[in-house]
Amino acid sequence: MKEIDLSGKKILLGVTGSISIYKACELVRAFVRSNADVRVVMSKGATKFISPLTFEALSRNRVLFEDSEDWSSDINHIDYAKWADVFVIAPITANSINKLSKGIADTLLLQTALAYKGPLVIAPAANTVMLENHYTVGSLKMLVVNDVVVVKPAKKKLACGDEGNGALAEVQEIYWQVARELYKDDFWDNRKVVVTGGGTKEAIDSFRYISNRSSGKMGMALAEALYLRGADVCYISTTSHDELPSEVYTIDVESAKEMYDYTIDAVRVAKKGKMSKASMNRSEPISLIKKQPFLFMAAAVSDYRPAFPQEGKLKKSNLGNEWELKLVKNPDILSDVDKEYLVTIGFKAESDEENGLDNAKKMLEEKNLDAVCYNHISSSKSFGSDDNEIVFITKESIQKIDRADKLSVALSILKESEKLSNE
Repeated sequence: MKEIDLSGKKILLGVTGSISIYKACELVRAFVRSNADVRVVMSKGATKFISPLTFEALSRNRVLFEDSEDWSSDINHIDYAKWADVFVIAPITANSINKLSKGIADTLLLQTALAYKGPLVIAPAANTVMLENHYTVGSLKMLVVNDVVVVKPAKKKLACGDEGNGALAEVQEIYWQVARELYKDDFWDNRKVVVTGGGTKEAIDSFRYISNRSSGKMGMALAEALYLRGADVCYISTTSHDELPSEVYTIDVESAKEMYDYTIDAVRVAKKGKMSKASMNRSEPISLIKKQPFLFMAAAVSDYRPAFPQEGKLKKSNLGNEWELKLVKNPDILSDVDKEYLVTIGFKAESDEENGLDNAKKMLEEKNLDAVCYNHISSSKSFGSDDNEIVFITKESIQKIDRADKLSVALSILKESEKLSNE
């Protein structure tokens, strides 16, 4: 499971009476491993499935439930509500969903929710018919309108034997949503951002290709960082992205030509989306629609491709002792992308320590970029590492981002990138 640093964050977990409550135990463990301070509030129904002692052992904090509420200390629904940075109810039953949407507070957990005024995340778990009942559907819509984040349930065979929508979402997805609420930033919130990652593969024949050693980890770290900050992310990549949150829109590509086509199109859509929502009379605030889109071009795109890729497998017996492979130049995405009303950040990896920085500066000018992220690659062993260091270059400044894990580096890149917007 992918986990990030939540040091200093205070998470209140609410649990209701559902067979899927066992997943809440793993959620508490994940938050604790991430260095968050975790407290738990349980409904009366939840205590029938799991003892409060279990959550106390996992969270290392007193659990708030009907028999433990104490007004001579802070173990009560008012103080717990004031304490939390984020409140997540997982699992939440159809009964509690419908009550919560109407402001009904006839249980200790719902009283805590009514007293809480920060970001609220809920993860439903219920029988399909109960969840899809028009009352429950209406309640969920009302909660979303009131800025409650709903983690969509999964479709699978349920404990009752029915098959359909209603299983509690995977722990990783709930974790991501809670982390996002803790990391969200007004600048990036709802901003459309395109990120590319990985090394392109240029076909020689149906079995062979030309590529490079790019792992795609930096691109994926950028997509993760942008998601956590609240951005609307489109990630175009040649490598696996299974660890990304499901809300990150991903496009799988292989060749530079595919990368070119999808990137150009994704940027066009990002710009068009800026005004189309307003023109379609949607409910999003205008301030969220007009945000300037960004492009982070972290992919290692092949400069050349085979001129005549072949179907099937070329036979060694037919090729002879020498094989001359003709290559042609690939189109340059960063040069061709429409940069009007777009902040464009390129990435430059160089093995030439002496001239690498100057080459990155030239790239900034030649391709008319807003910034270049330059890093020196000492050897092939540098590829695929979990950490990185970057020199962030703009026309006005050069800022060194010290070596750290790639998510931390990505968050630092975003901080520097904020200064590039003309808003």
